[in-house]
Amino acid sequence: MRKTLKYRLFPTKKQQRILQEQLNECRWLYNHFLEERKNAWEEDKRNITYFQQCNSLPALKKKRPSLNIVYSQVLQNVADRIDKAFQNFFRRVKQGQKPGYPRFKGFDRYDSFTYKQASFGWKIDDNHLFLSKIGSIKIKLHRPIIGIPKTCTIRRQAGKWYACISVEYEPKPLRKSNKAVGIDVGLENFATLSTKEKIVNPRFFKTDEKALAKAQRKLSKQSEGAPERQKAKKVIVRTHERISNKRHNFIHQESRKIVNRFGIICIEKLSIRGMMRNHFLAKSIVDAAWNQFAQALASKAEEAGRRFIAIDPRDTSQICSQCGTVVKKKLSTRWHRCPVCGIRLHRDINASRNILALGLQSLGLVPRSPFR
Repeated sequence: MRKTLKYRLFPTKKQQRILQEQLNECRWLYNHFLEERKNAWEEDKRNITYFQQCNSLPALKKKRPSLNIVYSQVLQNVADRIDKAFQNFFRRVKQGQKPGYPRFKGFDRYDSFTYKQASFGWKIDDNHLFLSKIGSIKIKLHRPIIGIPKTCTIRRQAGKWYACISVEYEPKPLRKSNKAVGIDVGLENFATLSTKEKIVNPRFFKTDEKALAKAQRKLSKQSEGAPERQKAKKVIVRTHERISNKRHNFIHQESRKIVNRFGIICIEKLSIRGMMRNHFLAKSIVDAAWNQFAQALASKAEEAGRRFIAIDPRDTSQICSQCGTVVKKKLSTRWHRCPVCGIRLHRDINASRNILALGLQSLGLVPRSPFR
C-alpha cells in the first residue's frame, strides 16, 4: 500500500527565500507548459506530449537561467503535473461531464513541488531533511517513517512549510471481527450508527465563523499593497487552517474508532455536489465534510483488512427497516413511524439499519430483501 506522511519543516529565513524562489520557478514552468500546449492545439491542432516537454527543459534553462536553481527531477515533475491535468480533463469529457479547462496558476494556486525519487535529490538524516540545491532543513519527525520512502513533496501552507513523504509499506491487518455497522451521515448528528450510537456534529466552521467574518471585514478596509493588508490576510489564512486542522483531527479519530470496532463498515455514497444546490444547507454540508470521512474510513479499512461498502442511499430513510414498508417523510420529519409493523425509530437510526442491510446483501451475507 501507499501512504503519505506529513511532517512540519523549520527552514531558516534564507532557506525560506530559496524555497519560495524554487516554487516561483516551478509555477512559471507550469504556466509555460500549459500555454505551449494550448497554443499548439489552437494554432496547429497539434498535441504536445510529456516526453516532448521534458526534452525541452535543457533549451529552456538556457533561455531562463533561473530554472537552474531547481533540481532537474523537480522540473520533470512539473511536466508530469500538466500532463495529468490534461489526462484528467479529457477523461472527464469522455465521461460526459463538463470539466473546466486546465488553468494558469497564480501565486496562491501553486504551493508545492516534488522530488520524485528517494535518495536522488532528497534524504532524511537524523532530524534533518536534505534537499538538493536547498540544503539541510530541520524537520519534526513526530512519528517514524514506515516502509520504503518513494517521493517527497514540499508544500507551503498558511505561511508554513511541510514535507509530504509518500511511502510504500506492508499493512498489518487488525484482529478479525464479525461485527457489522451501517452509518448514516447527517447535519443534526454528524453520523448515526445502526447500533443507535450517535456522533455529535462539531460544526467547526460555525464555531469560528464570527472570528473569520471579523478578520474578513478588517481585510476589506485595507488598501492594496499595504503591509496591514498582508497581516490581515494572514489572520484569515490561519483561521481557515485552524478550522481545517480541527476537522481533519476529528474525522481521523472517529474513523479510527469505527475501523477498530467493526469488521464490516457500510456507509451511504452521497452526491455532495447535488446536495449543495440547496443553498440553505450548502455551508453546513461543506462543514460536515462527509466525503473526507468516507475516504478516511475506506483507507483505514483497507489497511486494517476490514470490508468497506458504499451503497446507494436512495430511499434508505423512507423504507421501514423492520418490515420494508415505504413510509414517505419530509426532511423535517425526524421520526419514523411505520403504520404496518408499528415500529417507532429516529429516521437516522432507521436509515443506518437499511444501509447495513443493503451492505450485507451486496456481500451475499443475507438474502436480498423483496422490498429493494
